[in-house]
Amino acid sequence: MEMQLQELRSLAARAENRRTETGIPRVAMVQGEIPEHQLAAVYDPMVNLILTGSKTMTVADQTFRYDPATYFVMSVDLPAAGSVHPSDNGQPYLAVSLTLEPAIVTNLLADLPKPTGGGIYASGFSVAPVTADLLDAWVRMLRLMERPHEIAALAPAYEREIIFRVLQGPQGWMLRDIATPDTALSRVSVAIQWIRENFAKPLRVEALAEMAALSVSAFHRHFKAVTALSPLQYQKHVRLLHARSLLLTGVGNATSVAFGVGYESPNQFSREYARQFGLPPSRDAARLRSKVQRTVCQRNGNCEID
Repeated sequence: MEMQLQELRSLAARAENRRTETGIPRVAMVQGEIPEHQLAAVYDPMVNLILTGSKTMTVADQTFRYDPATYFVMSVDLPAAGSVHPSDNGQPYLAVSLTLEPAIVTNLLADLPKPTGGGIYASGFSVAPVTADLLDAWVRMLRLMERPHEIAALAPAYEREIIFRVLQGPQGWMLRDIATPDTALSRVSVAIQWIRENFAKPLRVEALAEMAALSVSAFHRHFKAVTALSPLQYQKHVRLLHARSLLLTGVGNATSVAFGVGYESPNQFSREYARQFGLPPSRDAARLRSKVQRTVCQRNGNCEID
């Protein structure tokens, strides 16, 4: 597998320290130190393969670490905080990802035998060791960056193969459940999408449970199992992450942002923001802006920071 990893590292070496598009639908790559605020976000469902360095992901109170030759599967939209680290020999963090499209998973499942069992109470995120077959599919996918005229014809087949290999692995049930109607994961996903799109609105758990076609107690149980958060905690995380993004870009002050993301009390917003990010809203935003500016200056070598 080492030769496959080396080729993948070479192919992905053009990645930047942010999500870098490859020209291949739903496939992206990233390299180096990633700004802190970009690593605390609501992550889309994805398969993320580490090539060099390591990454930790924290969802609620659960933290996972993944290293080279491991991949991270996230089957629902989850608010999480991450950190990336170079390898022991100083090579920068390098990873590639495939954003999951449930319709593609559903179409693939229609061509496969129906599995027995399921992971109805397991979480929607986990880490697994990569296999030679999965690496081989990734190599062929990234080679398309050098042959863009072949992307339309071949990328869909390679995408199906990557998903197929994940389906065969220990996290395969997560992809099956999110693409299969009437599983707990797919039902919870409906409620998750509503919260993401309407995070500033008041949340009624009874309405979400009805939307998911579950009793209130079953909905709570499944939601917490999948996301490691209660529905209200999930909404709070999404609100605070969105507020941080607004503050960082200077869209408004702490008070206007608090009301904009659904808080009725700016004081409560400030308390919960500081508990989540370690500093009050305005100070945290100023710290992040300074950090971003310092990184840009160090990279360009043409400016000074006081």
